[in-house]
Amino acid sequence: MTAVFGVDIGGSGIKGAPVDLERGTLAEERYKVLTPRPASPSAVVEAVREVVANFDHQGPVGLTFPGVVVGGSIHTAANVAKDWIGLDAAGLFRETLDLPVTVVNDADAAGLAEVRYGAGRGRDGVVLLLTFGTGIGSALFTDGMLVPNTELGHLELRGKDAERRASSAARERHELSWAEWADRVDEYLDLVERLFSPQLIIVGGGVSRKHDKFLPLLKQRPAEVVPALLRNDAGIVGAAMAAASD
Repeated sequence: MTAVFGVDIGGSGIKGAPVDLERGTLAEERYKVLTPRPASPSAVVEAVREVVANFDHQGPVGLTFPGVVVGGSIHTAANVAKDWIGLDAAGLFRETLDLPVTVVNDADAAGLAEVRYGAGRGRDGVVLLLTFGTGIGSALFTDGMLVPNTELGHLELRGKDAERRASSAARERHELSWAEWADRVDEYLDLVERLFSPQLIIVGGGVSRKHDKFLPLLKQRPAEVVPALLRNDAGIVGAAMAAASD
């Protein structure tokens, strides 16, 4: 099988690697660049080209995007430049890279990887993956089937987007202790539990590698709350999965 490459476009970093889809792991150490400021389409495309060129990759490429993606086109762009909205991102990347390209929502990609290879493997019922990073991404599954583009970080909490209070970036911005941040995460989890009644909540994103600092501080709740097994590589793996299924 031709190697499949995954690229995860985040609010702070753009990282990619070829992916071993039999095992759900990176085939080589990932390469990362900082997300340009501003994160305009032209600047991000160049950053992605650098990541892919670092591996001299010539096969299909899957890319995540931090916003709603429908048919390869961008519908929202909360944490990158608004110039993305309405853009045929798949076509733009395809033209620039001269390779087959698939674009998918970033949290959906992470969720797909965790449900196939990670903490959600073999779990029926309602499973919710939440990525805590620059914002809060979400991937909602029922009996293993994805409900795409849920974007639950934009639910209203205390009169503003929930990710403004409870993202990992909010913890750093407000210089919160892990206990203080855990209180905010608990408040957010209360909200999503009332709306979706998940049996399993998987906590992913960059902060998942430090899960031991805050998951034990969360209160007991109906849903089981566990860290993502693929940690912050889940988006890269899920992006490659999306490309391979196209």
